[in-house]
Amino acid sequence: MIHVFKTTVSTETQVQELKPYLDKLFPLSKWSFDLEDCDSIFRIETTENKCILIEFVFIVCGFNCEELE
Repeated sequence: MIHVFKTTVSTETQVQELKPYLDKLFPLSKWSFDLEDCDSIFRIETTENKCILIEFVFIVCGFNCEELE
């Protein structure tokens, strides 16, 4: 399942801040950012529905994150 989120992440430096958390919490998942998109899209492909955990990680790191339908 692929989940897509609108975020406030806007730089590669910020992506690198989140990377250790995302890699540790979702070791078997593929994820990426599209920083060129106006919504700074974050995509994650995972077998588990952990949207609340994803949003929590972003908030703890100082970013907003909202799943898109």
